Amino acid sequence: MAKINFTATRVDAYKCPIDKQQAFIWDSKAPGLGLRATKGGAKAYVFQGKLHGDTVRVTIGDPRNWTIDRAQERARSLQCLIDDGIDPRVQEAEQRVALEMRKAETRRHQVTVGEAWAKYLDYLRTSISPKTKRPRSERYIADHEAFAAPGGQPKKRGKGLTVAGPLAPLMVLNLSALSDRCVTEWLAEEADERPTNAAHAFRLLRAFVHWLAGEDDYKGVVSADTCDSPKVQAVLPASNTKDGDCLQREQLAGWFAAVRQIGNPIIAAYLQGLLLNGPRRNELAALRWDEVDFRWHSVTLADKVEGARVIPLTPYFESLLLELYRLNNTPPDEVQFKRMREKGEEWKPSEWVFASRTSASGHIEEPRFQHAKALEEAGIPHVTVHGLRRSFGTLSEWCEVPVGIVAQIQGHKPSALAEKHYRRRPLDLLRLWHRRIEAWMLEQAGIDIQSAQEERLAQAVA
Repeated sequence: MAKINFTATRVDAYKCPIDKQQAFIWDSKAPGLGLRATKGGAKAYVFQGKLHGDTVRVTIGDPRNWTIDRAQERARSLQCLIDDGIDPRVQEAEQRVALEMRKAETRRHQVTVGEAWAKYLDYLRTSISPKTKRPRSERYIADHEAFAAPGGQPKKRGKGLTVAGPLAPLMVLNLSALSDRCVTEWLAEEADERPTNAAHAFRLLRAFVHWLAGEDDYKGVVSADTCDSPKVQAVLPASNTKDGDCLQREQLAGWFAAVRQIGNPIIAAYLQGLLLNGPRRNELAALRWDEVDFRWHSVTLADKVEGARVIPLTPYFESLLLELYRLNNTPPDEVQFKRMREKGEEWKPSEWVFASRTSASGHIEEPRFQHAKALEEAGIPHVTVHGLRRSFGTLSEWCEVPVGIVAQIQGHKPSALAEKHYRRRPLDLLRLWHRRIEAWMLEQAGIDIQSAQEERLAQAVA
């Protein structure tokens, strides 16, 4: 191939012949340096050489960006690689891969905790729990969202703005900043203000860190033992059960009397249901009418361990639910109908047993105020709503009920090998003991089931 001395004038004037798609001229000063012109008018400096008998061609760049001297220097460096037995194309590809890896590594360390947390929540929503072998509950996901929420939003109930969750301060940090020192400082500050929430938030954070360690996108950014450091464990608040958060036998009469006087029959029935059945508060609050079987006297509750469990529907509690069912299916009067039509609303019975017109979920969410007021009227020391679940398990011992029976009704995991693998109690057996528990509690409260049912019937007729 003919070679010429590259000059600015020759480079600018060179064009591709009309009868060709592309054409080349070659420099006489720098071996392998050429100028390619295409039929469309584009030009580029190229290098062409021989490696192990094969032609190697590499594009250097546009003449508008590369001077002749720079192009010649580049061509000489490429020829040196050829002489050393190195393919410039392979080297360039390796450099490109290395650059992309450096960029990816930079991006990995620039990801915030909040961005990784959002992907973690997607994982929780779409995967199966390795512990229960079931999808995770909505409440479990909601806890993760609430604990990481930045706050400052209008409250759904009451006035004012929401408070930031305990994990919120960590969400704005780069993931690479999530060290044991960072977690220690965060946990110490949160534990001073809200120790119980801090301990719960820490458990969620620890599971998140362990998840990060197994993800290719985040592996190595955060140490897997960040939350297991002795420094972190030293400031972790202890999760202790509240002393005295349980009703005593002699308090049952006053408690039932005060709760039954609550003006809202739904709240009254709900609180009594917690004590008489011992479920988790949200399991009972989210009970639907299609999960209540009045024919076979059973109730199906959502269970965070087993997914769902069936418990007996005992006589007194059944009478409470029958009254709620009647109220739920009673249409509003004409005045209420008129107000609903003005608002564009349509009446229909609620799907929830413990329905609420004010909550976003459609069922009751927060019964603490009414419960606290009832306790105050009864002169009983404060007992939390969860304490009613604890009271069921404790008071059941007065009836000498087998521990496994109580655990199965409450939805506790089996605590022994025999309970786990060799006990399959039918509903009839649970009902036998559950009715004894209810009858004993009502006896201590001075409530006669038949009289109570007749009283509710009289109120319904009135």
